[in-house]
Amino acid sequence: MRLVFCGTASFAVPSLRACAAGHDVMAVVTRADRLGSRGQPAPRPVGDAARELGIEVLTPARIGAPEVVRSLLDLEPACLVVAAYGQILPVALIEPPPHGAVNVHASLLPRWRGASPIAHAILAGDAETGVSIMRMEAGLDTGPVYAMARVPIEADSTTPTLTATLAELGASKLVAVLAALEDGTASVTPQPEEGVTYAPRLGRADGRVDWAARRAVDVDRMVRALQPWPGVRAPLAGVDVQIQAGVPVDLAATAAPGTVAGSEGESLVIASREGGYRVDLITPPGKRAMTPAAFLRGRRSVEAKR
Repeated sequence: MRLVFCGTASFAVPSLRACAAGHDVMAVVTRADRLGSRGQPAPRPVGDAARELGIEVLTPARIGAPEVVRSLLDLEPACLVVAAYGQILPVALIEPPPHGAVNVHASLLPRWRGASPIAHAILAGDAETGVSIMRMEAGLDTGPVYAMARVPIEADSTTPTLTATLAELGASKLVAVLAALEDGTASVTPQPEEGVTYAPRLGRADGRVDWAARRAVDVDRMVRALQPWPGVRAPLAGVDVQIQAGVPVDLAATAAPGTVAGSEGESLVIASREGGYRVDLITPPGKRAMTPAAFLRGRRSVEAKR
């Protein structure tokens, strides 16, 4: 089957490879390259994978531009496949192909429609998440679902680990849906009207810890969910540091939220609104990752030399 694939993030790479293995991918549409840290090009996983597979890569600034829509439809795709692309596709593009457009979405729709479904599922404390293979329509992730698969969210699940799991699971389900579309056996189920939630894009403000407002379990969810972006930041010894790892712990003492309530080896226990959060690994500004105790020793050494 002739396909046009639209994707940008690493989540989409297994789906692209699955499409290329069984179908004719006429072109891959991805977001244009941009500068990352220290002026170096930011990674574009789908574009890199497409070039490796020998597939033409297109990087239109706006996929909804009339000339872009015409050029893609001129490729005569039987179906568009979309996964973690980053732009909304216009109706003028998704309706003309015989099989429309199929989206690989990392949630159990209608829960967590939107741009950041995996992180929001962890933040909310959901017991499970999954992937939905959906037929696209004009609304935001509102289309009927071809197939769905579920996975548990474990106590140590992070956005990167869940993304990797769901990316492979989504590719597997996508292969089955495309085969069913090709042989005419595919069927869809409308999304229920109840249970709709939204997962908007996350920004730096979402990663700021307010110890007085958050329970230790909430901080734990933040640290696991907001990797690698936007990260979780909190003050330690007067410096805003990024918390890389830790776990919630019982805290019997009545310490003020945000204060150091104890230590365990190289880790520090910070009091929260309810319970304590043991911080195991941090990244201070401009430095490598280290334990909180090592950071404090360095601070004391610097202050002693003044």
